[in-house]
Amino acid sequence: MPNEPIKIDAIINGEKVPTKENAPRENPTHPDEIVGYAPLNTKEETVQAIDAAYEAFHSWKWSDVDERIERMQKAIQKLKDATPELAKLLSREHGKALYDAEGEFAISIMWMEFACNHVKKVIEPEIKEHENGKTIITFDPIGVVSAISPWNYPISLSTIKVAPALLTGNTIVLKPSPFAPLAVSKVIEIIANEFPPGVVNLVHGDAEVGVELTSNPKIAKIAFTGGTKTAKSIMKAASDTIKKMTLELGGNDAAIVLEDFDVNDERAMRRMVISNFLTAGQICMIAKRVYVHRSIYDEFVEKYIEAANKWIRVGDPFNPDVTVGPVNNKRQVEYVKSLVEDAKSKGAKVIQLGKILDPELMDNGYFLQPTLVLGADYHDPIVVEEQFGPTVPILPFDDEKQVIELHNESIYGLTSSVWGEVDHAVKVARQIEAGTTMINTAAVQGLDVRFPFGGVKQSGVGREYGEEGLKAYTETHVINIPKNLELPYIPE
Repeated sequence: MPNEPIKIDAIINGEKVPTKENAPRENPTHPDEIVGYAPLNTKEETVQAIDAAYEAFHSWKWSDVDERIERMQKAIQKLKDATPELAKLLSREHGKALYDAEGEFAISIMWMEFACNHVKKVIEPEIKEHENGKTIITFDPIGVVSAISPWNYPISLSTIKVAPALLTGNTIVLKPSPFAPLAVSKVIEIIANEFPPGVVNLVHGDAEVGVELTSNPKIAKIAFTGGTKTAKSIMKAASDTIKKMTLELGGNDAAIVLEDFDVNDERAMRRMVISNFLTAGQICMIAKRVYVHRSIYDEFVEKYIEAANKWIRVGDPFNPDVTVGPVNNKRQVEYVKSLVEDAKSKGAKVIQLGKILDPELMDNGYFLQPTLVLGADYHDPIVVEEQFGPTVPILPFDDEKQVIELHNESIYGLTSSVWGEVDHAVKVARQIEAGTTMINTAAVQGLDVRFPFGGVKQSGVGREYGEEGLKAYTETHVINIPKNLELPYIPE
């Protein structure tokens, strides 16, 4: 018997705010099952949340950093205690396998703890004595942060914004995606309960909510993770008031496999497969296209298929043997199907991968069996567009100059990976246009929250994670105290 649907509310100025209109969130494994309901907030309610954050900022910005850390650490402990149940909720509403949902909570908590441990160092004023006098550089809170998070990793891509914003003295209004609104709302509620009213606010809704969160003059900074097309609209909406921005956007991340890569390394080949199909391929930093040196191409494909068929097991996310669950929503299913069908119509070979463990679910849920696409053209849509689903093209290349050009001609540059002998791989990596390049691994397997993460070109603006991700929520304030108050070249 399915679980009873849950209902979540907006959080404005420390209070839960019920709404007249609510939107259902279905279970991608069983689309006829409603997991819960999220509110459809109005523009007026969004303004109330922004006003509450704005008023709270006037006092919160003066709070002691030790108090902020203590409050966040209490929230972290409560999140740890709640993870087993919240991970199940995330799995039900999102479709990702339970181990994957638990892993998302682990990454989120890891980042929040890093932020707590490093924020004092990041915002410590710098005092510089020099020949002209003395300069003090402070790192002050910005103001009200508008945070908009996506559905693919809703917990980690919300806490990546919330933790640094609060720890550096800002207040926040967060809007989750309607495709995965439930578990993240529970997380934000846990955090909000540890902070003064108005410091943490939560709203849900459609376009009018998003427009208010990106254009309201009381918003000082926008932190957005999502599509590049949406980001362009956000930048336009924010332009009238010149808001600070951190944008982590789309990517078409490539894996480059050099001729000295060992195709018989089973663990490396498994890492490659995971980098293509974790979370059913719905991760911004998934390796979405694979270029393999022609000299090892045939053997690589053979070993890749073997590794994929061992690791990929499709079915119910709560089945402990399953590694790949359903796609999150019907629209994404249709988009991925269209890319695969387009490739087939142009002569590409499509190979199904892995095992179906729960065949009775395949026709009713939003399932796609993972596929490998061979023989696509370098400029086919399945290669140059972000699939965001369980399919990957593998293409041969002849020399490094060619593959670097193929990589860099993309409008995107989020992450990338190079596979081969380490020194050789690093040499190639230095020529790649991307925010992050991983060697002999890819995607979240190579993510380290201690270091900055973000994209170049149309994959984003600014960096998250690391100390740089904390400093992104501060304003640099320079206070000069000169020795000589009068300049000699100004006449009396």
